Amino acid sequence: MAKEELFYKKKFIWEDLNESEKKEVFEIGEDYKSFMDASKTERLSINEIVRRAKEQGFKSLEEIKEIKPGTKVYYVNKGKSAALVVIGKEKLEKGMNIVGSHVDSPRIDIKQNPLYEDQGMSLLKTHYYGGVRKYQWVTLPLALYGTVVKANGEKIHIAIGDDENDPVFYITDLLPHLAKDQNEKKLGEAIEGEGLNVIIGSLPAEGKDDDKKFKLNVLKILNEKYGMIEEDFQTAELEIVPAGKARDVGIDRGMISAYGQDDRVCAYTSLKAIFEVENNEKAAVALFADKEEVGSNGSTGMHSEFFNNMVAEMILIENGNFYSDITLKRALSNSSMLSSDVAAGVDPTYKEVSELQNAAVMGQGVAMIKYTGSRGKSGANDANAEFIGKIRKVFNDNNITWQTAELGKVDQGGGGTIAYIMANLNMDVVDIGVPVLSMHAPFEVVSKTDVYMTYKAYKAFYNLYN
Repeated sequence: MAKEELFYKKKFIWEDLNESEKKEVFEIGEDYKSFMDASKTERLSINEIVRRAKEQGFKSLEEIKEIKPGTKVYYVNKGKSAALVVIGKEKLEKGMNIVGSHVDSPRIDIKQNPLYEDQGMSLLKTHYYGGVRKYQWVTLPLALYGTVVKANGEKIHIAIGDDENDPVFYITDLLPHLAKDQNEKKLGEAIEGEGLNVIIGSLPAEGKDDDKKFKLNVLKILNEKYGMIEEDFQTAELEIVPAGKARDVGIDRGMISAYGQDDRVCAYTSLKAIFEVENNEKAAVALFADKEEVGSNGSTGMHSEFFNNMVAEMILIENGNFYSDITLKRALSNSSMLSSDVAAGVDPTYKEVSELQNAAVMGQGVAMIKYTGSRGKSGANDANAEFIGKIRKVFNDNNITWQTAELGKVDQGGGGTIAYIMANLNMDVVDIGVPVLSMHAPFEVVSKTDVYMTYKAYKAFYNLYN
């Protein structure tokens, strides 16, 4: 065997692409940016996923009367999580090929009783969601999205800040001239959670001389526009996210900056891939979960039964209105899954936190992360060699450029995904996703070539057959 064949060598995707593939990289990049602009929250992400799925011929589970090869099904759980399925030639009991991402992202949530006024301004009290670095969220143009349920049960949707004619919202920071005490604090303590108050208004109500005229003016505007009263805040889910669209990064336009790419970049690539599945042996599933950034709990997180319930319903239809628990257990146990979550790309400015021999390099392909967790692999799924061997073969057979990675140096930190939750159902699971720079920041960065290769990787996996 030649010396070159003995060594493992990583490569940059762009260098191996032909002109047609290079064109496709940029076309996918444009479609991806459109997806991200329509998906600023978990609810909006699910709306966009379902909209696109319907265009591709997917039908709601409630509409499905027969399960057969090629049947395309979607199921939405409480507007925040969903699954798309392309039924294969095998019965569901034989297992599924699942690509599971999450559509929630770190953000600033509005508290239940948030509105107050102080020093001639109206502000909203907040509670941050997920692993944010609080200092990154000040002095940015911000948008407000959410759902409000009024006293009569009417549901209204709010979206302010991303249209070019909209106002934006704002969290202040100290000027450097007065920041002596703040500068002496640790980075993680300089901005406090209770200090992330959002400016929503600064004009008083006309003709009012009471001590709540600024707050009153905001309430009047909300009432005129949405029919809201202050009590409606208590039955609302309102989120503050960065204002602004996804943009190309670099003079060569090789990267994309956008809010929420952890983990909507994997949601997009798995969605695009499942639209191209046909003649599959096993059922192909694109799974989109909520609440991953806060532990996957709640009725829309992966700890809930929503996916198992969907599979049970499909088994019932497939078997002529007959169901048994053992069939569901077999379907899940015989399944394979890619936990499609992002990887930490090597940042050339902060290389010291990565162990470079085992780190994801931007532009070198989809990243396979055998284990996540922290320190001594605490909380990790740690996929077995046999399953990784199958993934390696299907990727190599389909010319997928891939790399292995860890989340930083040992003892540097750590993290987790939904992998261990699905592995608890006795299915084989490994984390595979797009490398990202500035993960959890208001705007994250990915390489268009990695987005392209991840889409190809998921497409190949959907057709994996034992």
